[in-house]
Amino acid sequence: MKKRSTFGSTFGTVAVVGGSVIGLGNIWRFPYIAGENGGAAFILIYICVALLISVPIMLTEFTIGRAAQVNSMRAYQKVSGRRRWQGIGYLGIATAFTILSFYSVIAGWGLEFIKESVIGEFMSMDSGQIKANFDAFIATGWRPILWTTLFVIATAFIVGTGVEKGIERFNKYAMPLMFLILVIMAVNSVTLSGFQEGATFLLKPDFSKVTVRTVLTAMGQSFFSLSLGMGIMVTYGSYIRKGRNMFGIAGTVTIADSCIAILSGLAIFPAVFSFGINPTSGPDLVFLTLPNIFAQMAGGQIFSVMFFVLLFAAAITSSVSLLEVVVAWVHEEFKLKRRVATAVAGAGALGLAILCCLSQMTGSSLSIGGLDLLNFFDKATSLYMIPIGGLLVVIFAGWVVSKNLMRKEMTTHGRYGVELFKLIYPLIKFVIPVIIAVLFLNELGVFK
Repeated sequence: MKKRSTFGSTFGTVAVVGGSVIGLGNIWRFPYIAGENGGAAFILIYICVALLISVPIMLTEFTIGRAAQVNSMRAYQKVSGRRRWQGIGYLGIATAFTILSFYSVIAGWGLEFIKESVIGEFMSMDSGQIKANFDAFIATGWRPILWTTLFVIATAFIVGTGVEKGIERFNKYAMPLMFLILVIMAVNSVTLSGFQEGATFLLKPDFSKVTVRTVLTAMGQSFFSLSLGMGIMVTYGSYIRKGRNMFGIAGTVTIADSCIAILSGLAIFPAVFSFGINPTSGPDLVFLTLPNIFAQMAGGQIFSVMFFVLLFAAAITSSVSLLEVVVAWVHEEFKLKRRVATAVAGAGALGLAILCCLSQMTGSSLSIGGLDLLNFFDKATSLYMIPIGGLLVVIFAGWVVSKNLMRKEMTTHGRYGVELFKLIYPLIKFVIPVIIAVLFLNELGVFK
């Protein structure tokens, strides 16, 4: 039997897992949500949720993956000895595949804006012209498809090269580059007139805005941001060498995730307030508001190029992990060579992504439930697939897998985190399933 690939170093492992969790949501979604939900108060809640809920789930998925040493579908059968638990793995693979499809479209938009930043396309435009330009880009259909195709090809190239030589090597360079660009942009924001207002928007605690809904919002953001319930951490766990300290990896990645999100806010919002523009969330902030700001800012073209390169780096490090989940399954279950498995999985994801692009065009009939495909897949994964997957993972770990196996694998046979395991296991078995169920019901509107 061929020896399973592994990550070559601890830094490489942290870079790969960190690349998965640090994505588009860190750049625009987290800062805005934090500002609207009490600033530093929300950030404190988010960190507590990450440490008490998300880290145990991440460790659980690492444990299942490293114990099984197979793809995320087969892992649940191997650890439990029962085929019926494969369903959790299939759900994770389907979730990763679906997210990759619409994620690639948004990343493709980012590539278009790198091009426009380099040539200074929107430097002379006002906000209305920038919006019209963006709408025209979406309406063409073929241009978004072109950029989406290039993005998927780039992702597939990295994944197809292998775990250590491709995924790990790429993330070792991409992660420091992302951090460097963010630091430069954050330092520049200190010189802007709106720095104090922007920093206050993000970092001043406002506990009057904290409600039960705020806590649930923090849980949802943490769950999605840390790539849980998608099969990613199970797959990556199977590549973590037996002697590695998984507590250290999970803790480092979680701290980095929060720091990058906060740093993104410090880089973005001082500029937003400096030019008197109301902050908006989602694609509007990235593709409409920020180009308007860069057009008015001294040296705006340089910072525009830097920002959209950052956006691309954040997107591709996450897309690599999403594609790897599918590739590992195709490679191992269908006995295909890795490059062939990557081509098959990449082609499938690209096909679905193209449909998402076409659904964005004016007059398109590609919709489900009144939503274009991109927004439908976004809601389906965030509202249903991810929370259900996460809930099944902790139920599986707490009530199906033996406590002894969990302890041995998670603590590396007693070498690391023995006392932490005593605290984490009851959370996995009793507390976290209830919290995820509450979060899921809240997202469905049960508590509204």
